[in-house]
Amino acid sequence: MNLLLIQGANMEYLGRRQPELYGTTTAKELDAAIRRRAKDLGVSVDIVYTNAEGEAVSAIYKADRAKFDGLLFNPAGFLHSGHALRDCLRSISMPAIEIHMTNIEKRGFGSITSEAAVGMIAGFGVDSYLLALEAMVARLRPAAA
Repeated sequence: MNLLLIQGANMEYLGRRQPELYGTTTAKELDAAIRRRAKDLGVSVDIVYTNAEGEAVSAIYKADRAKFDGLLFNPAGFLHSGHALRDCLRSISMPAIEIHMTNIEKRGFGSITSEAAVGMIAGFGVDSYLLALEAMVARLRPAAA
């Protein structure tokens, strides 16, 4: 099972950017935790960080053409105006789960991309990623059986 994780705008600065909201776990530490959990689950995860919405769209289409099984994504700064990203998500064959470290509803944000995802996990800090990974594997495994 091959999964893609897209990390949107500003996510490369995890651990340094607004630690009162996002904690002190760095992007490198988060990536290592995700890869460890993926290995435990018997899946592989490619991780892409981008500050450009078009690059995120291109990476998703590339993964879809390569027949990746699922997409995990944190639109981050794209959640406000990511129309191109939302249209991309509507076009792919693999399921997508949206991830947020904070409870975006509590912060007064809505996500333009969430309606194109099969679900959203938010508000659990770095654990949001591990929960999303587990949810995607659970969703895909019955389909593979």
